[in-house]
Amino acid sequence: MSIDVYNPATEEVIGSVPETTDVDPAVAAARAALGPWSALSPARRATHLAALRDLLAVHADELAALITAEMGAPLAIARKVQVGLPIAVLSSMVDLLGGLSGGADERIGNSLIVRDPVGVVAAITPWNYPLHQTVAKLAPALAAGNTVVHKPSEVAPLSALRLLDLVREAGLPEGVYNLVTGYGDPTGAALAGHPGVDLVSFTGSTGAGRTVAALAARNLTRVSLELGGKSANVVLPDADLAAAVKVGVGNCYLNSGQTCTAWTRLLVHESQHDEVVALAAAAASRYTVGDPTDPATRLGPLASAAQRDRVLSYVERGLADGAKLAHGNASVPGVGYYVAPVVFADVDPASAIAQEEIFGPVLSIIRYRDEDDAVRIANGTPYGLAGSVWSGSQEHALAVARRMRTGQVDVNGGSFNPLAPFGGIGDSGYGRELGVHGYEEFTSVKAIQL
Repeated sequence: MSIDVYNPATEEVIGSVPETTDVDPAVAAARAALGPWSALSPARRATHLAALRDLLAVHADELAALITAEMGAPLAIARKVQVGLPIAVLSSMVDLLGGLSGGADERIGNSLIVRDPVGVVAAITPWNYPLHQTVAKLAPALAAGNTVVHKPSEVAPLSALRLLDLVREAGLPEGVYNLVTGYGDPTGAALAGHPGVDLVSFTGSTGAGRTVAALAARNLTRVSLELGGKSANVVLPDADLAAAVKVGVGNCYLNSGQTCTAWTRLLVHESQHDEVVALAAAAASRYTVGDPTDPATRLGPLASAAQRDRVLSYVERGLADGAKLAHGNASVPGVGYYVAPVVFADVDPASAIAQEEIFGPVLSIIRYRDEDDAVRIANGTPYGLAGSVWSGSQEHALAVARRMRTGQVDVNGGSFNPLAPFGGIGDSGYGRELGVHGYEEFTSVKAIQL
């Protein structure tokens, strides 16, 4: 059996991948390769990862075009983010391993504390950032001495196939990185519940994350979950409104809104609501929707027909719940899974569009009375992945950021740091990716009493 892969801009089939139902051979290959790979010195593993990083850089344009074709990201975004971030992540792991050349053991009293690889890692990744989400798991897992069985999303699996070619070209031994393609059920479920897997690293929806955790729990398998988000962008009254709104709209619409950290809730003081709505509507009007291969395009299609229909249904729910449409009508006629950018004003913080992850270019502007009310609204969803605070005083913004229950907060537009730990709380999951914290996620701590 095979699964067709569609170009979301043209709705044409651009490839197909096998529907894997038996993951046992892949897990067995990873288990067989584990001993030799984990026995390599950090320097030797770093050499392999550096070779893979360099190949990604050489083939960056090709990879960007492939990702654009399979999930619709505009080429500029695909080149800078979809491929640029994986290169940065691999570089961070190469640097980290270089720092371990003298040994990473720690002494506590008469105990020697060492970090062993967890073992065989099942990496299950989504379609919105297919290469980045893969490398964010693969790089630290391999750096720590683990082997990996990877299942990409069936919506955008082609970049994973190309990555497999580059892994081989980089000289990584057979069995260190194994690829299986298929649907979440049965392929992903078989991996999550496999007794030969030592850790499941999953990125996807909260509902799917609960299923993965339950399957892994049967074997007491460790799980790391990076799930959904409903991030708040809190704009304090003394902030630069123009800058806060411009950056906030850009963050919300990044990757056509298909970003788990997107600041989809814009919280503004009630006295500034109307001014912010006007600024946001003007900013949204500049987001050109169209062919993702056109350099002028800022918003490509959504990744699938199902995702487009889901986003359009939330726009209808927003209107039914009394939110005011300040910009856009969402629907885009013609071929392709397109959704035009939407700005909602006067959004009830308890409504569906303010509580549930939409995963599309839909911005909700919400009033607050005072700072305590802003923090209450920001923390008033089940999610806790990311957020943002804007103020004329960085100290003031930092004080509010400390009160937000989330894994990551940007202050006055602080840029994404691939060395900082990334992950959430609540319905956004648990565990961390990236940097040293992401590396440690794939290790097991052992105490040796001397």
